[in-house]
Amino acid sequence: MAQMEEIKPNAKVMIVDDSRLSADLLRQIIQPMGYTVAIAYDGQSALRMIEQEKPDLILLDIMMPHIDGFELCERLKGDERTRLIPIIMITALSDLSDKVKGIEVGADDFVTKPFNDTILFARIKSLLKTKYLNEELENAEMVITSLALSIEAKDPYAEGHCERLSVYSSGLAKHLGIPDEFIKALKRAAMLHDIGKIGIPDSILLKPGPLSAEEWQIMRMHPIIGERICKPLHSLAVTLPIIRHHHEKWNGTGYPDGLQGEAVPITARILQVVDVFDALTTNRPYRTAMSKEDALKTLTLEAGKGWWDREITEEFVKVIRAGKL
Repeated sequence: MAQMEEIKPNAKVMIVDDSRLSADLLRQIIQPMGYTVAIAYDGQSALRMIEQEKPDLILLDIMMPHIDGFELCERLKGDERTRLIPIIMITALSDLSDKVKGIEVGADDFVTKPFNDTILFARIKSLLKTKYLNEELENAEMVITSLALSIEAKDPYAEGHCERLSVYSSGLAKHLGIPDEFIKALKRAAMLHDIGKIGIPDSILLKPGPLSAEEWQIMRMHPIIGERICKPLHSLAVTLPIIRHHHEKWNGTGYPDGLQGEAVPITARILQVVDVFDALTTNRPYRTAMSKEDALKTLTLEAGKGWWDREITEEFVKVIRAGKL
């Protein structure tokens, strides 16, 4: 209790337990630790209260009617709005199977009955520190995303480009059976892939005509600059290869590293295809937008030249023609 001054002010712990006796016992343990306590007595009520109360941490009993602790945990961890809330599941001492299942649905920690006050306090404090750190990282990521969107805002012809790439790339990735972790990375990369253009002078970035050889050399630096900007954020580790390599080509003639074939990360190959399609179907200072069908034909022709991954291009053509994206 001597370390209570380190607790974040007004940190809120929610107890979810259908036993009023158990919930009240936990409340009596937790409140003297300096936390605000909210209680829900069933899973359905908990879902409503979590939306209203926005707790910093949840102590969750497993055995409850209707929505049990496992289902509630899985729902919360699967929701972007609540996935960062630490969940400590309450188990009986011998229930190893409960702990295994709890891990599978995303529980962050476990406490066993009867409760040890010191251990409970230490686990709550540790998980809250992790939560606050994750929130700070997400806030930093939001700042970087805002910077990236400011680049888009400079070019009236690029309005909505990042959002469209997010839809196209994640949809194509799902169609291809890409794991969720990489789909999430693609959504981030759609917003951040051109953030390195912050380091490119506007005289080059917004030049209406062709770039000179020297200007083009500077422009080709933007994937490297973008990777450098995003590298300090560990949450973007899976996104970094997409940012760096989204201008590589299947035949090795791209930049910045001249990677060839499958050496180009598949996520970067996906973003390449949808990026080109969006560019072709958007008005530019030097030409009007192509129709979707003409853009697909051009994309297919370029894949035949060895610029893009032919299989990914073919699958993208299928989903666009089928109206799935």
